[in-house]
Amino acid sequence: MKRNIRMVLEYDGTRYNGWQRLGSDSGQNTIQGKLEDILCRMTGEGIQVIGSGRTDAGVHAYEQVANFHTNTDLTCDEIKHYFMAYLPKDIAVRSVDEVPERFHSRLSASAKTYLYRIARPDCPDVFQRKYTWQYPELLYPDRMQEASCFLVGIHDFKGFSSVKKTKKSTIREIYSIDILPLEREIQIRVRGNGFLYNMVRILTGTLVEAGAGLRSVSSVCDAFTSLDRKDAGMTAPPQGLFLAKVEYPPEVL
Repeated sequence: MKRNIRMVLEYDGTRYNGWQRLGSDSGQNTIQGKLEDILCRMTGEGIQVIGSGRTDAGVHAYEQVANFHTNTDLTCDEIKHYFMAYLPKDIAVRSVDEVPERFHSRLSASAKTYLYRIARPDCPDVFQRKYTWQYPELLYPDRMQEASCFLVGIHDFKGFSSVKKTKKSTIREIYSIDILPLEREIQIRVRGNGFLYNMVRILTGTLVEAGAGLRSVSSVCDAFTSLDRKDAGMTAPPQGLFLAKVEYPPEVL
């Protein structure tokens, strides 16, 4: 039986076309493609790397979890050292371990937390300009936190996604949304059981519109009624978004 290997990664997504490898990945420059190319060289096997979430182009990860199956006899330490020798400097493997066959980085996850960073216009940090949304207007965090209360819970988030047509359920549960006003930026932390395509960026854009006074606090939930993308807010740019944490129940580890 093949071994099931789990990796915890972090990466700067600035120069990549997202996580997911499509087809041969020729010229696509994806995180998954980089990892699979190195694994092929390392093991001589054609290996698919499964990520806990398919981050979009330009989106980063503090903690991305991935797993793959292999026949290699290399130890987990040897696998990690091989990755670190051949990966570009904007992708790092933090840990490698062997997990039970039933572990699946995406399907086994019980919760994910995304972080979105918005620069304060009155005192932006020039060293973080590639990793924050340089929103030009003053935002009121209290309004954003009040608006976020309407978004927490079990809802149909179809109107908060860029999904056009799907036969899969668009119902998700948001466990919490925290608005953290810091000296030079405002952070939004969203924790839930799963997220649709562009969902976190659209939730962020909606909260920003409420925080800037461009929409009423209660209107953030209009898209729950209509399920129409036009009733939600703008799509926040990718560079401020980070996959921050992935959680798993103990029985799958």
